[in-house]
Amino acid sequence: MGEANGYFNELGLPVTFSHASFYWDNFIYFGMGPRKAPDGTLTLDLPLADKKLTGIAAEDIGKCALGVFKRGEEYIGKSIGLASDALTGAQIAAAFAKALGRDVRYNAVPFDVYRGLGFPGADDLGNMFQFYAEFEDVLLASRDVTLSRSLDPELESFDAWLARNAKSIPIG
Repeated sequence: MGEANGYFNELGLPVTFSHASFYWDNFIYFGMGPRKAPDGTLTLDLPLADKKLTGIAAEDIGKCALGVFKRGEEYIGKSIGLASDALTGAQIAAAFAKALGRDVRYNAVPFDVYRGLGFPGADDLGNMFQFYAEFEDVLLASRDVTLSRSLDPELESFDAWLARNAKSIPIG
């Protein structure tokens, strides 16, 4: 629960706290997609070990929020976690391979190495990935794919999002 949430509760406002997951869009805008290795193969370098990453398309968050509003008072005072999928690094790499029509290998990067890559947000993302990996049970219990799909029946799976966006993903 974020610190600001306490203020909303103190004021007695009728709020629903929404917790998003990793944005699939980061593969486009943060350049986190597959990269060419020196031998020409593609690798997906993420610090997840063998744990699952919950994710969602950024535009689907608003659609899920609309689903909350449509349900009236059902979610007032509750916290909900939004995700369209929960996938391992290997599953994400396999989805990239299918969408790109090329082999993509998953490379589990150590958290400290990832934080040291030097791009804007590397520290924050490294910390997020470490939390996701070390507290996978907490994350999976607090990000409900079934609930998210009930709030937005058109919620895009990672495969569907990737099929629609593969051409926009820079290959480093």
